[in-house]
Amino acid sequence: MEQSPAPFSEIGRRARDLLTKDYSYDQKFTFSVPSSSGVGITATGVKKDQIFVGDISTQYNLGSTVVDIKVDTYSNVSTKVTLVDVFRSTKVSVGFNIPDHKAGKFDVQYLHQHAAINSSIGLNPSPLLELSAAIGSKDLAVGGEIGFNTASSSFTKCNAGISFNKPDFSAALMLTDRGQAVRASYVHSVNPANGTEVAAEMIHRLDTYENSFSIGSSHKVDPLTSVKTRFSDNGKVAMLCQREWRPKSLITFSAEYDMKAKNSVPKLGLALALKP
Repeated sequence: MEQSPAPFSEIGRRARDLLTKDYSYDQKFTFSVPSSSGVGITATGVKKDQIFVGDISTQYNLGSTVVDIKVDTYSNVSTKVTLVDVFRSTKVSVGFNIPDHKAGKFDVQYLHQHAAINSSIGLNPSPLLELSAAIGSKDLAVGGEIGFNTASSSFTKCNAGISFNKPDFSAALMLTDRGQAVRASYVHSVNPANGTEVAAEMIHRLDTYENSFSIGSSHKVDPLTSVKTRFSDNGKVAMLCQREWRPKSLITFSAEYDMKAKNSVPKLGLALALKP
């Protein structure tokens, strides 16, 4: 539904993506092989310091049923089965892990013309319950989310937010961290022709009265190359350069420097994503 509100998790995402998406300070390699038969394979490897971790995931698309299977270097197997349109505008998924059988979840997503509802329940004797909802339209949405741990009888989430979206800008105001922080974000498209955007995010802690902020920008140098920058009040400056050197294959270089730290060494990261 084109005019339906996005799920609650999407509130403020446009600014978050500009400020954080694709920034990585490790060495990462991703190789994806799509298939017209409905079977896709993706291999991912990440080197963090001297440790290398990786996984191989496979997706089977069987029309209204999608099966995802992932195996990592620690022999953990995670499986997720998603059924689309079981009922009208409803998507249901079941996920479970081996050997951690207590990590299974049952999710239901319902999309209405004026509402988006997501619910999740853990598949174990003391499950974690989560519910989020957003009402409104594609342009204006108000929502909230709660999470309850039945094992400890405590709330793990209690957040709320409102967003206003237009093609050239997006603004969001959220109450997060179980009501202990206020997060405001804004992103504006300065020049759609060359993809120039600026974004800012400010967080105010209600319990300690501390403030923090980040500002960032994104710009396309040419149709295949984009550059992002970010500056935070804690003195950290970050830069990202991404190049599409062949169709759907990206190479990304990231760097971050802490100006306030003594003898600081810049963090450098390289990510390569291949998709034949």
